[in-house]
Amino acid sequence: MNKLMTTLTAASLLLLAACAGQPKEELTASGLNPADFRTEVDGKQTNLYTLTNANGMEACITNYGGRIVSLLVPDREGQMRDVVLGFDSIGSYLRYPTDFGATIGRYANRIDHGHLTIDSVDYQLPVNNYGHTLHGGPKGFQYRVFDAVQTDGRTLRLSYVAEDGEEGFPGNLTCCVTFTLTDDNALDIRYEAETDRPTVVNMTNHSYFNLDGDPSRSNADYLLTIDADSYTPVDSTFMTTGEILPVEGTPMDFRRPTPVGARIDEDFPQLKNGLGYDHNWVLNTRGDDTRPCATLTSPRTGITLQVYTNEPGLQVYAGNFLDGTLRGKKGIVYGHRASVCLESQKYPDTPNKPQWPSALLRPGEKYESHCVFKFSVEK
Repeated sequence: MNKLMTTLTAASLLLLAACAGQPKEELTASGLNPADFRTEVDGKQTNLYTLTNANGMEACITNYGGRIVSLLVPDREGQMRDVVLGFDSIGSYLRYPTDFGATIGRYANRIDHGHLTIDSVDYQLPVNNYGHTLHGGPKGFQYRVFDAVQTDGRTLRLSYVAEDGEEGFPGNLTCCVTFTLTDDNALDIRYEAETDRPTVVNMTNHSYFNLDGDPSRSNADYLLTIDADSYTPVDSTFMTTGEILPVEGTPMDFRRPTPVGARIDEDFPQLKNGLGYDHNWVLNTRGDDTRPCATLTSPRTGITLQVYTNEPGLQVYAGNFLDGTLRGKKGIVYGHRASVCLESQKYPDTPNKPQWPSALLRPGEKYESHCVFKFSVEK
């Protein structure tokens, strides 16, 4: 027995020594362990990639769903705060299907009853939200593994090939998303896609922004400005009606900085239909990505987010379906309206509303979409 114990002890010491000799993987500045993001999904390897800039800003992105997992930006005191919701392991992303930080495609937002007609050919997509197809269907891009190439410490290129018929969409679609973290504290996102058959494309990023860096707090005090004179109303199933209505005289008017929570619970039909703000605004910027189309500010931290895009619309979602059942990074409960999503896009259901900007992509053409999330501080 003593001999056996001695042997076991010696083996244990050797194992500990071997482990001690292995370099321990460093955590990201936001506290994530890259090892917690390594697994295999659908036969492809997942990982966590870290981008930094000269100001200490950090973006952590996983190739599972092309998701922004954490985003560190400085507040007015110089303290770095993580301003996006997400999970701290790939296991949680797999266990709790969400859109946190995800690259959305092939078509962001909703398509009416999952029905498409392209060149007189009808296509039926799987439905997954109030009888409609939402964010590319039950297994849209947010649940796919992208191929990743990190060219330097500031740039990550993710690519994916959506096969003909995937989630019902026609055409083999080759797409890529390039994230670049710039020294003016902006996360620049560029989308590109090509197809071998006529199809529709509408990609976006679905980050849930909490500019307090404290998801236990709601978005009620955030000041929101949207450069838009009109919006596209929805019915009780969140589907756009085909109308474009003025914001003037309604709780949808954010042409001047207004607290998100100031009017969100008013007795206004669109707020009841959306359970709060979950609508597309028709941008006055008209594709000019040198002008901010929206600004969000936390009075508490001073952190300000400006959004730039070449897209005609912006979906603003105020976290109405967050209900406290999910725990995110560091075990923090994500409560009701703990964030704001700002999704650059074509208008919802554009394929069935030909009067709106087209999402059609044909062979030989290139889809190009651009969105910038730029951060600064209000003193």
